[in-house]
Amino acid sequence: MMPAHSRPTSKDVAAAAGVSQSTVSMVLSGKWPGRVSEATAQNVRDAAQRLGYRPNPAARNLRLGRTRTIMLVVPAITAPFFAAVYTGAAKVAVENGFSLVVFPWPLEADGPFSGPQEAIDGMLASSMGENSLAGMRRPVPLVMVDSDPEGPAPTVNFDVAGAIGDIVAHLRGLGHTRIGHLAADINVWTFRSRALRLAEQVPELVTGRAAISIAAGFETALRLLSSPDRPTALVCDDDTLAAGAHKAARHLGLDVPGDVSITGFDDLYLAEALELTTVRLPAERMGELAMAHLMDVLEGRPAEPALLPAELVLRRSTGAPGRR
Repeated sequence: MMPAHSRPTSKDVAAAAGVSQSTVSMVLSGKWPGRVSEATAQNVRDAAQRLGYRPNPAARNLRLGRTRTIMLVVPAITAPFFAAVYTGAAKVAVENGFSLVVFPWPLEADGPFSGPQEAIDGMLASSMGENSLAGMRRPVPLVMVDSDPEGPAPTVNFDVAGAIGDIVAHLRGLGHTRIGHLAADINVWTFRSRALRLAEQVPELVTGRAAISIAAGFETALRLLSSPDRPTALVCDDDTLAAGAHKAARHLGLDVPGDVSITGFDDLYLAEALELTTVRLPAERMGELAMAHLMDVLEGRPAEPALLPAELVLRRSTGAPGRR
């Protein structure tokens, strides 16, 4: 008999139902179909209800070696894109009884990932270099965000080709033939893919590379816009670079968009302040889908690559090229 005032255990339920503890665990975790009869499962549930038994998730996780913790690896915690990815991922994590922790890993880092791996059940990684995960000390279930779909892990991406195609079609429609690319000088898939797609669609493309900062964008755009046959439109890999391009245009006495049109990527807060034509990325939805895919991976279910559409947001930074 169970001692008075003590909390019932799975052993007590097993004794009351006349089954083993493993059968109790199987039934109460929902893994009994095809392994025990419906009558046995109902008998176990009745015994658990009668005794007031509730499974202890912490104890179960300890037995299984699980922490129910997911790590999200991002280049910058404060960047709006990654903050939105976190928001979406955290929502799905909580719905599934997991906690989510964030670990910063700079975009520029191309060496092996050295973050903590022992206390997590799975990992989401966003916009990381392809070699970053090569040195993982143990295999960790992984889903990649904004990363190479040809890699070994499931991916959730936005449609880079579609986004670039929309930008080029918009600029061509306005009459632009001399288009420049203010490219992020970071060797990760998302930026390489943007450069490749843009070069495919604009054979005469002029490219300048810069670190993602207003200052670096300003210096590179200054060189591009000071050339004798300067571009009449600049496609920028990031809204921050586009802000630098705006500053360079003002410095040279060029009107935006009368003398030069400028487009960005991300649709950050400053894009609205600059009235910037840009690409709005579905960052929060990408986080949601990535976490849902990771839940599938943890349960042994297949996770197919996901490709989400991006939205071209038209504002006043683009227009027909002016006469020179």
